[in-house]
Amino acid sequence: MTAGGLNPQVIINVLAAHFPDIHVIEEQPESKGTILRRRARRLGWLNAAGQLATMIASRLGKTVAARRSDEIVRQYGLSAIPNPAVSVTHVSSLNNAECHALVTRLEPAVVFTISCRILSRATLASIPCPVINFHAGINPAYRGQMGGYWARVEKDEANFGGTVHLVDAGVDTGDILYQSHVTPHKTDTIATYPLQITAASTVIIVKAIRDALGGNLQPQPATGTSVLRFPPPIWTWVYHGITKRIW
Repeated sequence: MTAGGLNPQVIINVLAAHFPDIHVIEEQPESKGTILRRRARRLGWLNAAGQLATMIASRLGKTVAARRSDEIVRQYGLSAIPNPAVSVTHVSSLNNAECHALVTRLEPAVVFTISCRILSRATLASIPCPVINFHAGINPAYRGQMGGYWARVEKDEANFGGTVHLVDAGVDTGDILYQSHVTPHKTDTIATYPLQITAASTVIIVKAIRDALGGNLQPQPATGTSVLRFPPPIWTWVYHGITKRIW
């Protein structure tokens, strides 16, 4: 289950190579307006607008980011080209009745999520198997978004990495299956940290799926301080970029 994009496509191709009987359910991404309003309710309009500005500004250098993304994909021997052999069903939302009915019809042995909206309690209740998520951050300290960026800002590069965990009703709060750690490259930015972490985590993603299929999942509760992260507002992003060279 995904909302699509480069990072999910890389993982879809990896999973298809190991598990031929794969079916992708791709939802329409939430609009920026919907995301902005939701964040404004939680964080206030100023912070929400500042976060949106950062995401827009970080993509202005998309040519540089695209070049680095291609390097990452090649470095890990991956592919971002859609595989026509993989079945894909498009839905408006993973949380609607259409998706619930599709899951019932497919009878999956395991559901894997990456880069999609938070699954509702009703959606989770409709899935009769383990639901596993990949998060580009080390839980629980870097839940939410931009975990790699915040690990660098907080001088915690030992926790620059990703988490494969079970999905519950919270935001990246489910029990942990595996984690990966990677050293950030000096040319990476907030636009490429997630891909670098994702590419470095393919082994633990495949391992978690194999565990689920074999009935061998061994989840462990997350320990330590739990912090829900959001993209930095643009003034914070610029400040750390200028003072720490972390963009």
